[in-house]
Amino acid sequence: MSGVVMGEKCVTEDSKRTDTKEQEEHMCSTGETPTLQELEEILHSAPRSCHHVDEVWPSLFLGDMFMSHDKFGLWQLGITHVLNASHGKLCCKGTDDFYGTTVKYYGVPANDLPTFDLSPFFHPAAEFIHLALSSGGKIFVHCAVGVSRSAALILAYLMIHHGFSLRSSIRCVQQKRWIFPNRGFLRQLVDLEQTLMSKDKMS
Repeated sequence: MSGVVMGEKCVTEDSKRTDTKEQEEHMCSTGETPTLQELEEILHSAPRSCHHVDEVWPSLFLGDMFMSHDKFGLWQLGITHVLNASHGKLCCKGTDDFYGTTVKYYGVPANDLPTFDLSPFFHPAAEFIHLALSSGGKIFVHCAVGVSRSAALILAYLMIHHGFSLRSSIRCVQQKRWIFPNRGFLRQLVDLEQTLMSKDKMS
C-alpha cells in the first residue's frame, strides 16, 4: 500500500528503547523539565517527511484525514480502533457510525490552536489507546494533518502508560513520522510530565 510504513516499529529493538529511556531518565531524576524552545528544537531537528499513515509504535498508527476517510485502507491495516482528534470538524468525517460496527471510535473535538486546552483529553485518550492495544487490536490516531493534535495525544499516551519522558516520547515518534504539536499543546505536555513526575516521587 503506497505511503504506508509497514512492518516497522517505533523502536525496532528493545536495546534501543532501553538506551533512549536511560538517556532520558537522568534528566527526569534530576527534575529537569524541558523548555518550549528545547522541545521545538528537537521537533525541528527531525526529517520533515510523513505519509498518510505511519506506524509509530507497535500496532499504533498516526495519520491524517485522507487516511481516516479510506475505510478499505484501514481494513487492510487491520485497524480495530480509531481515535479522531479533530472530531466534529468539517474536514474529518469520523463518527460512531462512519466505520461500522467492526471498529471502535473515540472522538476528541480539538482545535489546533495554542489556546485550546487539550489536557482534559490526555488521560481518556491514553486509556482508549491502551485498551485497544492491550486487547490485541490496532489503533489509528489522526487529526487533519497528523502532526499536532493527534501527535500530542500519542505523546501523552507514551508518557502515561509507558513512563517515557516528554523528550523520549518525541524522539520515539519522530523515528517514524515528523510531528510538531503547537506551542500550547507542548506547554500542556510539559505540565503533564511534571504531574506524572510528582506522582512518581510521592509513590
